[in-house]
Amino acid sequence: MTPAWLKFLPAVLRTRIEHRPNLQRILDNTGWLFADKVVRLGVGLFVGVWIARYLGPEQFGLMNYAMAMVALFGAVSSLGLSGIVVRDLVRNPENANTTLGTAFLLQIIGGLLAFGLAVAAICYARPDGDLARWMVAVLGFAMVFKATDVVKYWFESRVTSRYVVWAESGIFLVLAGVKVGLILLDAPLMAFVWALFAESVLVAIALLCVYAWRGGALRAWSVRCDRVRTLLHDSWPLILSGLAIMVYMRIDQIMLGQMLGDEAVGIYSAAVRVSELWYFIPTAIVASVFPSIIAAKKEGETIYRQRLQKLYDLMVLLSLSVALPMTFLSGGIMGLLFGPDYIQAGDVLAIHVWSGLFVFLSISSGKWFLAEGLAILAFKRNLYGALLNVFMNLWFIPEYGAKGAAMATLISFAVAGYLFDLSSSRTRMVFIQKTRAIFVIFFLLKNLSRKKAAAG
Repeated sequence: MTPAWLKFLPAVLRTRIEHRPNLQRILDNTGWLFADKVVRLGVGLFVGVWIARYLGPEQFGLMNYAMAMVALFGAVSSLGLSGIVVRDLVRNPENANTTLGTAFLLQIIGGLLAFGLAVAAICYARPDGDLARWMVAVLGFAMVFKATDVVKYWFESRVTSRYVVWAESGIFLVLAGVKVGLILLDAPLMAFVWALFAESVLVAIALLCVYAWRGGALRAWSVRCDRVRTLLHDSWPLILSGLAIMVYMRIDQIMLGQMLGDEAVGIYSAAVRVSELWYFIPTAIVASVFPSIIAAKKEGETIYRQRLQKLYDLMVLLSLSVALPMTFLSGGIMGLLFGPDYIQAGDVLAIHVWSGLFVFLSISSGKWFLAEGLAILAFKRNLYGALLNVFMNLWFIPEYGAKGAAMATLISFAVAGYLFDLSSSRTRMVFIQKTRAIFVIFFLLKNLSRKKAAAG
């Protein structure tokens, strides 16, 4: 069936798309994912800024410190199964019920384990911080409900993510209204933590309902020991890799909290919130094109690499379109959004936003590592990035404060998402493709600026 949106396209584009059903499905899926994230971008930024202004840098920093502590162990709760399950559902759809049932059980166990690790970590880091421990306990237990993400993997494998968007966006909007109500009622900090917990529970219920509505049979799910072994065998490097990713994405907030206090975390978190708003772009695009990239490998190495190169070119173009204007507008943006208490976050944003270039490339090449069976190398690159980030934070935070944490993040992302690919003969081609993408886009931007200068 031809999608309704096709008739709104210009004739030139419509003729190139209307006879390509696979491309239509990818564009439709990507469009729904983008629509979801745009709604979250607008509403989430509005509510998030309001919460930040209401709580102030110190309490806002404490909440983000607790969220970062929980996020460190997010890879344990998911057990690195996302890409593995999608891959297996695409390759062997006849075994879907066994794959989903086994992955669901494994992620429940992973969520409980992550909860225990998060509580142990906060008790060690802040033995006298009763409020921080309660926040981490509540947010940590919410990871158990992430087991229902297997439903998202099922829809992703079928390139029909719109149903997931309906479920998650509906709950998100309802809870956004609840958070606004909490602000108007002058609620305490812990009330916002419970709102986050409620969102996780309601999303889990909604996903199961949507799955059943679209013809999925929860009772048909089954668990097999051999699938447990194969899933864990394929995913354990991704678990370690995910842990490393979360370390170099969230350790800066934890180290800032430990070294400088919660107010510094609040300033830094406000900048990071704006900087990371755009990370949904590569995630949505890659989630939609991943099945076609896997299929392209069967068609031949040439077309496979061509599609990867186009993906890297697009990632660089999109990331630079965010980083360049943000660099010059960061101070005004932070002051306008968050108010005078967060004005220092402008300098942090101007540095941190450039991490997006390497995040975009890293997300897109991460699927390549998976398709090529290079999960160990993916873990190594993320481990090196994590270790480098810790050392850079120890060096830069005492000297430069929150700006130092942003500098450490940028350097570690550049190493893990780009320079690491140069270290192995098996990944050197990816390094060349990324380099080509970076230089081609910079060359185009340079020529464009010259033409504008000449016209002016």
